[in-house]
Amino acid sequence: MYELIVRSHFDAAHYLRDYPGKCAQIHGHTWDLEVVLSGTQLDELGMLIDFGIVKAELNRICDQLDHKMINDHEYFQEHNPTAENLARFFYQQLTDWVKTRYPHVKVASVEVWESPRASIRYRAE
Repeated sequence: MYELIVRSHFDAAHYLRDYPGKCAQIHGHTWDLEVVLSGTQLDELGMLIDFGIVKAELNRICDQLDHKMINDHEYFQEHNPTAENLARFFYQQLTDWVKTRYPHVKVASVEVWESPRASIRYRAE
């Protein structure tokens, strides 16, 4: 089994709806991401997927939120913009992309850090 790991980051603000603490106020983070893709088959070049292609797709998804209010994004109007829901959002976006282009690959996990010491990981069951 091969695991390809790509990291990225973006800066964005959010607030947590119905939260009883100070995170109910607008605040920002530099969000760090780690995406793990896995598979057993390599392409004709001996790659699971080209790193550059994965980075470009991850950056495309990050650009939806970068320097924006996360709460304004359509997905987060229905889902509270917690780190947990951000991890699931990236997981779902990447899974949809992988399924249509690289059926031999799966998204193993997405980890989201809202600070250097606090993260959440989402993976398939």
